[in-house]
Amino acid sequence: QLQLVESGGGLVQPGGSLRLSCAASEFTLGLYDYEIGWFRQAPGKEREGVSCISQSGAVTAYADSVKGRFTVTRDNAKNTIYLQMNSLKPEDTAVYYCAAARDYFGLRSSGYRYWGQGTQVTVSS
Repeated sequence: QLQLVESGGGLVQPGGSLRLSCAASEFTLGLYDYEIGWFRQAPGKEREGVSCISQSGAVTAYADSVKGRFTVTRDNAKNTIYLQMNSLKPEDTAVYYCAAARDYFGLRSSGYRYWGQGTQVTVSS
């Protein structure tokens, strides 16, 4: 069973930046075998796919709402995936989740089997 742990959330002013991290909780299970997606869910809204990255890190995809502001990367040696979020807006406020999948690359939540517990991101002045 793969368990994921997100970190790096917090309160930031509009225009600010945060970097989220996603790591596997079990040392023996490497994330390098998985495609990783980032999702977010704001109160009263459906879960939204934000970004995803291939196993090697060579291919990435972004939702239109974050394109040009967010960057997803991975360091397979450290077993960690990152989501760098710049130029944050109040509408980016949500709980952010990372998820892992084998043989699926995309922004549909149904494609992912393993999920973290989420980390809160609040953008407010």
